[in-house]
Amino acid sequence: MELAHSLLLNEEVYNQLGEVQKAEFIFDWLSYLEKLLLATSRSDVKEKQKTLVEQLLSLLTSSPGPPTRKLLAKNLGVLYSIGDTFSVYETIDKCNDLIRSKDDSPSYLPTKLAAVVCLGSLYRKLGRVLVNTFTDTVGNILKAMKSAESQGRYEIMLSLQNILNGLGAAATPCHRDVYKAAKSCLTDRSMAVRCAAAKCLLELQKEAIFMWSTDLDSVATLCFKSFEGSNYDVRISVSKLLGTVLAKAIISKHPGSVSRQSIRRLSLEEVLELLGTGFLRGSSGFLRASGDMLKGTSSVSRDVRVGVTQAYVVFVSTLGGTWLEKNFAAFLSHVLSLVSQSHPKATQTQTDAVCGRRCISFILRAAIGGLLGEKAQIAAAKDICQAIWKLKKVVDAVMNEGNVETRVGSTDVMASQHMLVCALQELGNLIYSLGTTAAPLLQDSSAGLLDSVISVIQHPSIAVRLAAAWCLHCIAVALPSYLTPLLDRCLERLTVLKSSPEAVTGFSFAVAALLGAVKHCPLGIPHGKGKIIMTLAEDLLCSAVQNSRLSAQRTQSGWLLIAALMTLGPAVVSHHLARLLLLWKCVFPVSPKDLETEKSRGDSFTWQVTLEGRAGALCAIKSFVFHCGDLLTEEVIQRLLPPLPCAVDLLIQLSSVLRTYGSTLKTPSVVYKQRLYELLILLPPESYEGNLCALLKELVADLTASDIQVAASAFLLPPLCHQDDLVILSPLLQETDHRFIEEQLLLGNGIACGSLEYDPYSIYEKDVEGDSVPKPLPPVLSVISSAVKLFGVVCAHVGEAQRLFILEQLLDSIKHTKGARQQIVQLHVVSSLSSFLKYLAGSKGNLGPEEMRRPALALVMGALESPNPLLRCAAAEAWARLAQVVDDGAFTAALAQVSFDKLKSARDVVTRTGYSLALGSLHRYLGGISSSQHLNSCVGILFTLSQDSTSPNVQTWALHSLSLIIDSAGPLYNMHVEPTLSLIIMLLLNVPPTHAEVHQSLGRCLNALITTLGPELQGNSTSISTLRTSCLLGCAVMQDNPDCLVQAQAISCLQQLHMFAPRHVNLSSLVSCLCVNLCSPYLLLRRAVLACLRQLVQREAAEVSEHAVMLAKDSREELTPDANIREVGLEGALLTLLDKETDQKLCHDIKETLNHMLTSMAVDKLSFWLKLCKDVLAASADFTTVTCVDTMQEEEGDKGDDASVLTTRNDDKSYPFTNPRWATRVFAAECVCRIISQCENAHSAHFDIALAQEMRKRDSRNDFLVLHLADLIRMAFMAATDHSDQLRLSGLETLLVVIRRFASIPEPEFPGHVILEQYQANVGAALRPAFTSETPPDVTAKACQVCSAWIASGVVSDLNDLRRVHQLLVSSLTKIQAGKEALSHLYNESASTMEILAVLKAWAEVYIIAVGRHKSHRQALKTTTYSEDCVRNESYSSDGLLDLVHTDLGTLSRLWLAALQDFALLTLPSEFASQLPVEGGAFYTAETSESAKLHYYNSWALILHATALWLTSTGFVVADPDEGASHLSRPVTPTSMCQGSSSGATVKSPEDVCTDRFHLILGISVEFLCSLRSDATMESITACLHALQALLDVPWPRSKIGSDQDLGIELLNVLHRVILTRESPSIQLASLEVVRQIICAAQEHVKEKRRSAEVDDGAAEKETLPEFGEGKDTGGLVPGKSLVFATLELCVCILVRQLPGLNPKLTGSPGVKAAKPQVLSEDGSRLVSAALVILSELPAVCSPEGSISILPTILYLTIGVLRETAVKLPGGQLSSTVAASLQALKGILSSPMARAEKSHTAWTDLLRSALTTILDYWDPVDGTHQELDEISLLTAITVFTLSTSPEVTTIPCLQKRCIEKFKATLEIKDPVVQIKTYQLLLSVFQYPNPAVSYPYIYSLVSSIVEKLQEIDQRKPEDTTELQIFQEGIKVLEALVAIAEEQHRSQLVACLLPILISFLLDDNALGSATAVMKNLHDFALQNLMQIGPQYSSVFKNVMASSPALKARLEAAIKGNRENVKVKIPTSKHTKNPGKNASIQLKTNFL
Repeated sequence: MELAHSLLLNEEVYNQLGEVQKAEFIFDWLSYLEKLLLATSRSDVKEKQKTLVEQLLSLLTSSPGPPTRKLLAKNLGVLYSIGDTFSVYETIDKCNDLIRSKDDSPSYLPTKLAAVVCLGSLYRKLGRVLVNTFTDTVGNILKAMKSAESQGRYEIMLSLQNILNGLGAAATPCHRDVYKAAKSCLTDRSMAVRCAAAKCLLELQKEAIFMWSTDLDSVATLCFKSFEGSNYDVRISVSKLLGTVLAKAIISKHPGSVSRQSIRRLSLEEVLELLGTGFLRGSSGFLRASGDMLKGTSSVSRDVRVGVTQAYVVFVSTLGGTWLEKNFAAFLSHVLSLVSQSHPKATQTQTDAVCGRRCISFILRAAIGGLLGEKAQIAAAKDICQAIWKLKKVVDAVMNEGNVETRVGSTDVMASQHMLVCALQELGNLIYSLGTTAAPLLQDSSAGLLDSVISVIQHPSIAVRLAAAWCLHCIAVALPSYLTPLLDRCLERLTVLKSSPEAVTGFSFAVAALLGAVKHCPLGIPHGKGKIIMTLAEDLLCSAVQNSRLSAQRTQSGWLLIAALMTLGPAVVSHHLARLLLLWKCVFPVSPKDLETEKSRGDSFTWQVTLEGRAGALCAIKSFVFHCGDLLTEEVIQRLLPPLPCAVDLLIQLSSVLRTYGSTLKTPSVVYKQRLYELLILLPPESYEGNLCALLKELVADLTASDIQVAASAFLLPPLCHQDDLVILSPLLQETDHRFIEEQLLLGNGIACGSLEYDPYSIYEKDVEGDSVPKPLPPVLSVISSAVKLFGVVCAHVGEAQRLFILEQLLDSIKHTKGARQQIVQLHVVSSLSSFLKYLAGSKGNLGPEEMRRPALALVMGALESPNPLLRCAAAEAWARLAQVVDDGAFTAALAQVSFDKLKSARDVVTRTGYSLALGSLHRYLGGISSSQHLNSCVGILFTLSQDSTSPNVQTWALHSLSLIIDSAGPLYNMHVEPTLSLIIMLLLNVPPTHAEVHQSLGRCLNALITTLGPELQGNSTSISTLRTSCLLGCAVMQDNPDCLVQAQAISCLQQLHMFAPRHVNLSSLVSCLCVNLCSPYLLLRRAVLACLRQLVQREAAEVSEHAVMLAKDSREELTPDANIREVGLEGALLTLLDKETDQKLCHDIKETLNHMLTSMAVDKLSFWLKLCKDVLAASADFTTVTCVDTMQEEEGDKGDDASVLTTRNDDKSYPFTNPRWATRVFAAECVCRIISQCENAHSAHFDIALAQEMRKRDSRNDFLVLHLADLIRMAFMAATDHSDQLRLSGLETLLVVIRRFASIPEPEFPGHVILEQYQANVGAALRPAFTSETPPDVTAKACQVCSAWIASGVVSDLNDLRRVHQLLVSSLTKIQAGKEALSHLYNESASTMEILAVLKAWAEVYIIAVGRHKSHRQALKTTTYSEDCVRNESYSSDGLLDLVHTDLGTLSRLWLAALQDFALLTLPSEFASQLPVEGGAFYTAETSESAKLHYYNSWALILHATALWLTSTGFVVADPDEGASHLSRPVTPTSMCQGSSSGATVKSPEDVCTDRFHLILGISVEFLCSLRSDATMESITACLHALQALLDVPWPRSKIGSDQDLGIELLNVLHRVILTRESPSIQLASLEVVRQIICAAQEHVKEKRRSAEVDDGAAEKETLPEFGEGKDTGGLVPGKSLVFATLELCVCILVRQLPGLNPKLTGSPGVKAAKPQVLSEDGSRLVSAALVILSELPAVCSPEGSISILPTILYLTIGVLRETAVKLPGGQLSSTVAASLQALKGILSSPMARAEKSHTAWTDLLRSALTTILDYWDPVDGTHQELDEISLLTAITVFTLSTSPEVTTIPCLQKRCIEKFKATLEIKDPVVQIKTYQLLLSVFQYPNPAVSYPYIYSLVSSIVEKLQEIDQRKPEDTTELQIFQEGIKVLEALVAIAEEQHRSQLVACLLPILISFLLDDNALGSATAVMKNLHDFALQNLMQIGPQYSSVFKNVMASSPALKARLEAAIKGNRENVKVKIPTSKHTKNPGKNASIQLKTNFL
């Protein structure tokens, strides 16, 4: 194919190819040429133009296929528009000649068509250049049209459209001719021609004035005619034409100053009248009313009505939103009048009325919902209200006239009913879509919206009553705060007006609708309402008998209320279950005998009431089973069953009852049947086993009844067909934007669409389609569909003989009927069979014996040859299901064979389509039959069928089936891939565009092929690249197809290709195709576009975004007008689309796409994204927000200016988004939060203003989030103060995120302040509205969270500023103090629980922070000394916050304790349920405990922490029990913590109260920590651990833990588990801290016991003292009973996880080399250190014997850590773990147990072993030397030497080894090591016990002196050597001090020469280095000290060495001044012990 890529056609290659390849080659060349011409320079094109034209014209005559001719024409047009135009006339003549040709053979047709297309393209491109030839051309084309067939007419119309487009106004002379031609085509029998004609006329009306002036009436009539018998595409095109022309008639300005003909300008009324005529009378014209019309029999065909409806929508959309706003009232009254009595035709039958109402609703929804912004919608709602009031007045007038003319009156009343229904439904939808933004509308008393709706609830017409009820439902869902008041109001009216039949039904509908709304309102309704409703329902049912006028209504209402009540779910229903079951039991007679007697009594009225009642009861039970599955226990099911047999008996006897009492009972009996069937479908079949056979008979009778008139295949069959197969049927089955009105065409003329009045019980059901009204079908239809479903279930459960009999019976029933009846029966029978097979296959059942197969097969085969395509489709599905349930290979093969035979022999379309689909289905369900020979035969047959060009239908079905086979065969299909692909390409290039359905099937095949090839498509082999090119070519052909669904297929094929071979898909052309179709009027195309976009942006968001913007800038013709990509980018266009789109799936995809784009691009395009979000949010910042800020300004003086800046909005700036809906704004606010979280993972400068500003200076393109802080705050503020509650929640969430992320960022210009501080006024203003009384609890709860975050963040240090926000929390606290009674009764009790807990949690957070700051502040004061004023400020803020909280602490602590007690009760296991308080807890009621639990789970942790801190601060001293009670209106809890028990007899002692509180906190913590749920948050775990820490901070709780060992052990085990299951270091550290506290508690306890024992025994002997501590006398520790053992387990767990080398199992095994020591991470080091601290504390908890048991372990671990982490660090530092292990060692070694007499010897042995181990570490193991740090080991030895009793280290062998180590270390050259060694030696030498220190001194002094002398000789060169020398001297000096008198002189004699040698004389001192000077000073200073101390020795030495003396004197002279100062001081401070105080640099000795 690469050879096709040249400017001229490569004819050599072309001529060598086969036919199919030629077509492919040409198409490829032409598509390449199109791109190439635009890129080539004009001169190059001119050079080759002649040849090119010749090549193109020669192609023109070689019969090109439709896509090829289109491209060919395009290229000719482009070529002439770039190159020279002189030869264009020849080309035009040539085309005209081709068209004039008399050759009518089919083979010549493509050439003619190509010529027509070329003319269109040339005129379009060159336009005015060709103006002088166009009349001939148009004449010629129009002449050709007379004899053309449909394809010709189609192409001619499109060509004329192009000619008109190119010539514009110049084409005027031909307008009339074109108009005449197009008129005839607009009613053509080919639908494609009608569409083309509509497009042509749409082009014509741009210039042809007469179309929208003089000829307007005839254009309209023509369009109405065109709608007759039209399909969906025609309706779309023609309605666009009609709507546009009519809109033009209204808005047109007269062209030119002098009008050529007097144009009459139409008024809006006339235009609407014109449209209305079409709607009401159809195409029969205005005056030519036929006889039928006058007789009143004909009604307008539905397709005309639907077409006109769409035209209305186009008309309004064209005029636009602002026009609609101005003219809304007129428009509304006109649209409503279409269903008024002034046009009786429109509402002649109920069916017509229902369909008419649908159309009106559709017009209103599209106009109001689609075009108006929220403000305009509110105005529209007021207009609708006015309309309702007007209609209401008419009704009232009639109703009040009394009985004079009731009949006339009633027609009037009925007349208004349909208008009212439409108005009410639209009002409901409107408010539903507005959500809480509609609040002002409902508060506006002048509109009286609620009153108007409630006033029509008593309308005489049931449809109006239901519509009003539904409208209330919508209001309640939109504004949950109205739910309870509305419910109360309706219940009250229902009780008062019990005697009016209309009121009883109307208000019960309203109550039911409102109950249905509860599940959409998370805040619910008060629990008590259920009881009221149940009582009222019972009352209605019981009083039904009293008054026969009302009995039917009361019965229906009673059951309706009960059924609706069931939707509230198990929590509510469980309380009323007994009453429900009792009522259910009483509805049916007890025994069959009673039923018999019943039949003989009564009349038709009583039977009507009875059936109504029983149907209602069945419905209530169905509702119960459906909504309260959790309550269906065995016992309840047993109580439900008894009435069922009787219900079935009645079903069987219905026919005889009907015969007896006449046909009035027909509808009630059908409804009864339907209800029973629906209930049985829900119940398990086992529950009605006894009645199966009887039921089955009844079902068969229903399905084959002789009186059913309508064949409702359109609603019965789709659920039984496979969803994928429905696409080959009518496009009506597919989802479109017009589904709501198109549905009526689908059902056929005789059948009504669904409507609410057919089944009032559906008013409370959750509708499938979101917000629209439930649309139940008429009972006659819905009973069939229930019967079909139930038949499937029952038939699968009866015996096999019975099953066979039934199937035979069904087969006979079809044979015995004729004509239309037969079709209906066949439809029902096949549906039932399909349902049965589907059920069997689903439950893995089996069909049974072989005899069954024959009747089943006969039924299915009959249906496969049915003329109804839907039935064939269902039969094909049943055919495959049959094979599935028989499950026998031979049978399946036989089925396939039957299909083959039929397909080979049959010639009719029906059989061929049916059996080809059957083959595909068979493959889909049983991929296993694809043995290759089967597959080959299938593919062969389907190939043949798909080339049958005589019947597009057969092609469509065969190709669809082929796509199923490709899908199911998978890899087996590989051998057929190439032929299939060439077949697809050939068909794509040759099937006429008018057969769109064939192209759609081809697309599905191509898609399946691409999936089969999969990732292989990336390959580079020739065969693969050929396949890939063909796939891309196929996609290109489909993209050019005019049919939108084919384009959708093309997009999804490209999406697949992009997934498997991304490099080969041209992204820019794909993106441009997506952008162009982004706002397509076809839903499925938009869905395909977004599905593809969503996939693309996951991989390459930035590229997609760039391509889209490039395309928008380059594109010469405007992209789709709706998507403004040029200004706001693809992202902005998607946001705009999201705002307009109503389809749920599509909205989901848009959001996903935007989220992916945001994730990958937000950080790089930060300003762009923030501006997008800001524009969406700002577009709605209306007056309300501004007023809210103004009030704030008055209060806060100059503080408010920030906030006012935020909201004042300059209106002249145009926003890219006009009035976005609240849902879009919520999404924008969520995006802001996502952007912030994306920035968190990016550059740190996003949250550092100084760095951000600096980087911005360096490069202005740098952009950081912190620079946009003002915008973030502004967006959060706008959202948080909106009318919409959802948006307020999102705004508060955004504010919270901003506060948390930006609170700590300092303000560089004002040190000591943070950047958020300047926004405090805005934060306050955003929060204040959330605390007003009418705010819903969820918003207040969120605001509390923001308040506490703001206070806790520490942004504001000034208390007066803090008080503003603090005041909001205080107000909430006052509000909730009254407990659960005080809060609003608008919502469920759990909502007030949520609010109370949110407030308490917020206070808890503030208190925790305040205490934390206070603590850290106190520590800071201890460690450093502040300057005065700094101290003042600090304490002011840190204690200030605590002071703020302190005033309310009394109240808070009680409420916190109460909440914790509630939580403790709620978390008890279910077996304790009986012990819980009956009335609930402090803040929840018993009935709502389940829903309240969730709120407690969200807030308990912080409350627990705060309570623990409070108890700690009081030191567990109980204050006066009544303190703080004055604040409370009632005691806080029923079992109040501090109050006495209810009797008041026993008052708890303070000790008991404390114990209770202690156990409460401990209990909650342990319960939570021991069974951590996977969803437990880090926050909760941390808070819980901190609470435990706080608890154990004070003595009293420690004594409780210490004295109760089991408690301690349990806590340790729980903490161990937390450490095992949670990896987070912070949690593990917190756990270890608690462990340490537990051990301290145990130590304190042991000490206390020892102390008291000593005191008690007084003078008694020491030996008799009992042993305290673990291990008692034996030393045994029992796992599970021992605190120490539990602690050891936990510490080992921590240590081994950080240092696996400590695990003896690991290191003990052979072949494991000792690992090198390692440095742990900071977290790891902390954990290890904490564990070591705990280990070193353990011996103190044990008895002496116990300590012996644990010592080896502790030593092993401590020394192990030393070994594993003793790494050499620069500068001789010790790693933190080494330091910790040495510290721990020191703690262990100096433990009193080492000296206690019982353990002394054992300890000594063990400690010696430990020392040996450390010494062994030095020596190489297995010849490998471990690189341990000598200093660490040496320090360890020193610790041993100094901290143990002498006998451990003084045994010769050990002592000798230790000394050797010191010697060896002294020899190491590393200066750092030497310094450390000297320091350690110093501490050893100074050890007071000579037995320890002397051996060291003897062994090491000589080598030290040698070292020093060595330094002395070569003079130190740098500071380290200087340091070594100084340390050495210190050691010697120390020795001098220790030495006995007789030896001292020798030592001083050694020391002095060394020191004196460093003294410099004056000359030398001047030129000496700094090091030498320092040395000189040091030596001199030391000499000055030594001289006076040991004067005699000093003198002797001086005397013996005159040289030294001279040197010393010179130095002293040189420093005379210095010495004058020094000598006297040293004399005064003569202190022999001075040197002993030299400290060791490390902190553990």
